Amino acid sequence: MNLAKSNTVATGLAMFSMFFGAGNLVFPLALGQYAQNHTFYAILGLLITAVGFPFLGLIAMTLFDGDYKKFFEKLGSLPGFLVTVVIMGLLGPFGAIPRCVAFSFSTIKLYLPGISLPLFSFLSCLIIFAFTYKKNSIVDVLGKILTPILLISLLIIIGKGLYTSPATPIAAHSDWKIFVHGLNEGYQTMDLIGAFFFSAVALACLRKDIDTSNASNYKKLAIQSFKASAIGAFLLSIIYIGFSFVSAYHSEHLSGMPADELAGMIAMHVLGPYAGIVACMAVALACLTTAIALVVVFADFINQDITNGKVSYEAGLVITLVITFFVAIMNFTSIAAFLSPILQITYPALIMLTILNIIDKLYGVNSIKLPVLIVFVATLINYFI
Repeated sequence: MNLAKSNTVATGLAMFSMFFGAGNLVFPLALGQYAQNHTFYAILGLLITAVGFPFLGLIAMTLFDGDYKKFFEKLGSLPGFLVTVVIMGLLGPFGAIPRCVAFSFSTIKLYLPGISLPLFSFLSCLIIFAFTYKKNSIVDVLGKILTPILLISLLIIIGKGLYTSPATPIAAHSDWKIFVHGLNEGYQTMDLIGAFFFSAVALACLRKDIDTSNASNYKKLAIQSFKASAIGAFLLSIIYIGFSFVSAYHSEHLSGMPADELAGMIAMHVLGPYAGIVACMAVALACLTTAIALVVVFADFINQDITNGKVSYEAGLVITLVITFFVAIMNFTSIAAFLSPILQITYPALIMLTILNIIDKLYGVNSIKLPVLIVFVATLINYFI
């Protein structure tokens, strides 16, 4: 394998690892438990919103050279900045990062009954700080070391879970209702939002082997970015499909379990208590790797966009982790309940913005503000009706 191909694979693995956090395990598992013998329809919905649209977002960001400022400025300078601040807050210490920490706790607390959520959150923030203080090594660490361990553990759970699966219970819901439920669950992964900001990290990695000072190499960069994105999307799809079906087959054993405890219970039920702890540690690791990537993005945002360099990256890192700690101790269920209505209202408008920005870049059709506003208002009205 030549250097460019190796770098593309490493970047694809890193993208999978950055995307794969709390929501990417909780919601496929909860979806399978809900859909049961109709899981196929649920998966169709989930793959559209949790893989298809994030993949589209990565393509859009490649056209904008990973610059999310230019991407959101299509809404206007002030609206674009305000949308960016809100999204970054949700993706950062007010939503996705503490959700990852809280889910890690829910997954391994079966094996560490003596540890409290505040103590676990504090230790997690220390670990994240250690990985993010020198941010230049982030892609190499995620792509080449942590991700293979995670993938192997997840695939073992899926393989053993499917091999030992009983007959699937029959769901009481219609195919259409289950499909729509899958669409909505895909919003909760927040991967489209992540794509807007992770793309810069991936493009920086790909640029190592491509001389972007030569304009003719941008096509090569776009192709490499597409390939890396495809690797990440494929891996996410396999995990989503596998875990949804494992949860569907074993749903009778998961009855009454909170969503954030499903992963730990599945691992224990499928693999047994000893192998289960290894898998649970891998799941906790998945969440922390996503938190690492998100913390880097948000600390940079504080440094460069909010304070124009007045607050250093290191200080921004500390601020991010302090907020993360206090939000994480609310527990996973409370954080998810806070995020759910916001995501259901804003996601369709962000999807429309992504599609229109791609059309604008490719065909010069610059009609963006009004369609995005119409979709947002329609979704807002529909949510409260």
